[in-house]
Amino acid sequence: MKTLIKSLALALTLGFVTSVASFADVNPGGRPSAIASYQSGIYTSVDGKLNICLDKQIGGPVDVSLKGSDGKVFYAQHLGKKESKYRTRLNLEELPDGVYQVEITNGVETTTHNVTISTQKAETPNRLIAIK
Repeated sequence: MKTLIKSLALALTLGFVTSVASFADVNPGGRPSAIASYQSGIYTSVDGKLNICLDKQIGGPVDVSLKGSDGKVFYAQHLGKKESKYRTRLNLEELPDGVYQVEITNGVETTTHNVTISTQKAETPNRLIAIK
């Protein structure tokens, strides 16, 4: 009887330890398990649109966002692990003048590009020529 109780206690203890180990967090702290390196290019076109080009490695996610100076997000795009290329053209005509940031991050490193929008005011000629 004593041997049976010891064997049962040992089996229950081993089962408990095994189940606790299987529920343990393999990725503590919310770190991304795979990190994708990326290359980005940002440029404006003649018609005033902002072009964003991104090439990344397969295996990790990357986030692209356009934020205002106050932190408000105007555009956000999440690229999954299996995507490798991303191209977009953003129309910035509706945004007010100011400084904006294009932020690209893979969870570990972040690249920030500043974008300034300014509208030039039309000048009136300061010299008037009249014919009578």
